[in-house]
Amino acid sequence: MVGSVIGTGVFALPSALAPYGPIALVAFVLVTIGALALAMVFGRLSERVPGSGGPYVYAREAFGEFAGFLTAWSYWITAWAGNAAIAVAWVGYVEVFVDKGHHTGGSIAIALAGLWLPAIVNLTGMRNIGAFQVVTTVLKFVPLAFMATAGLLFVKSGNFGAFNASGGSALGAVSAAGAIALFSYIGLETASVAAGRVREPKRNVPRATVYGTLACAAIYLLGTLAVFGTVPHAQLGSSTAPFTDAVNNIAGGHWAGDLVAAAAVISGLGALNGWTLICAEMPMAAARDGLFPAAFAGTRGRSEVPAFGIVSATVLASVLTVVSYTRFTKVFTEIVLLSVLTAVIPYLVSAAAQLYWLVVRGRQELERRRFVRDVTVALLALVFSYWSIQGSGYQTVYYGLFTILLGIPVYIWLKRPSTAARTTVSAGPTETEPAVAPTALPLPKAARTARPVGLPTILRRALTPRHQH
Repeated sequence: MVGSVIGTGVFALPSALAPYGPIALVAFVLVTIGALALAMVFGRLSERVPGSGGPYVYAREAFGEFAGFLTAWSYWITAWAGNAAIAVAWVGYVEVFVDKGHHTGGSIAIALAGLWLPAIVNLTGMRNIGAFQVVTTVLKFVPLAFMATAGLLFVKSGNFGAFNASGGSALGAVSAAGAIALFSYIGLETASVAAGRVREPKRNVPRATVYGTLACAAIYLLGTLAVFGTVPHAQLGSSTAPFTDAVNNIAGGHWAGDLVAAAAVISGLGALNGWTLICAEMPMAAARDGLFPAAFAGTRGRSEVPAFGIVSATVLASVLTVVSYTRFTKVFTEIVLLSVLTAVIPYLVSAAAQLYWLVVRGRQELERRRFVRDVTVALLALVFSYWSIQGSGYQTVYYGLFTILLGIPVYIWLKRPSTAARTTVSAGPTETEPAVAPTALPLPKAARTARPVGLPTILRRALTPRHQH
């Protein structure tokens, strides 16, 4: 979970937040509180609804198939679009060593290499994915931990600049900076998405989600504060490798900054490794329920590698990366905002699913103190999700909503009757072959692992289609 959350985004984040000034740190604190609320919500949901799929499974269990599909569709977009953002930030640190002139062609080539190397690791099997993730997670913590501790000793107040450098209202600056800062926490739900591959998921997934978010929060807040205080504000806004610049300013020369850049390169590969798997896990769970194209349900080898999901997501991330470098002026920020918006939709639906269960069943099954606490946390996560959408900006919401709604024709296509089913219905029962009720088919994998919430029969029938295809 930590390996997926801490990628290269945090290494590029200070530069993206610099136009707002130190008020962005206030936004970061608020985002951290909201992220912790979401982490607790996902922890509770994973205890009650075990199995792979994360937000998709929670939405389907609470609100029916269509809500589950839109959640899976939105999260899938988040996963591969987020990979493009990680790759763009990763390029900035690779170019500390090569392509120092930041030529567009060279940057694109480096980004594509960063996307496809983790994809190849994923295709080799789960054991290699896990080993790669452990090594890169340990290595990425070194520079971040240094800045979050020793770096604070070198902070100078003159480097911070104006408190609100955006030129707008304080509330507007906090909302806009918060939408960008949320990108650094995307991935807090990854343990629940891959819960079907985790030992003792009811115990380990909630712990990984909450404790991992706390660890990331400490590193993020202190590290970003140290960068703001060691790199002059005018320089920070144009920096492509802010942590490298910060360490160079502390140590003098370039050797220390080069070490940080090397760690950031490793960190980016580790994050892309974890997210490439997540790009395939949720679509696979939805495909096995008939709510995503069937190709995503296929696996390869003894470790059941979802090869189609891995390759297709990497292709889409590659296309978005190339388009971004040739069309956008602020490549990282533009992709980040799109990724945040499409991630917040599943977050919002998951918080709503938790609140829905608490209203329907929680009062009967939980003691009063825990019930009140869980309702408060779910409401906080819900409000935080709405606030994050509002802070994304009109243009991002427009493009994001349009992208999400493109999934509706896909859902209609998936729910069309198959040729065999149409033939059976049109033929009807014969005289010698009376009508017989269809035999119940075994539930798909994701559905088998989800425990029913015990909704009233009439509501469950209204939310569940009569025919499964």
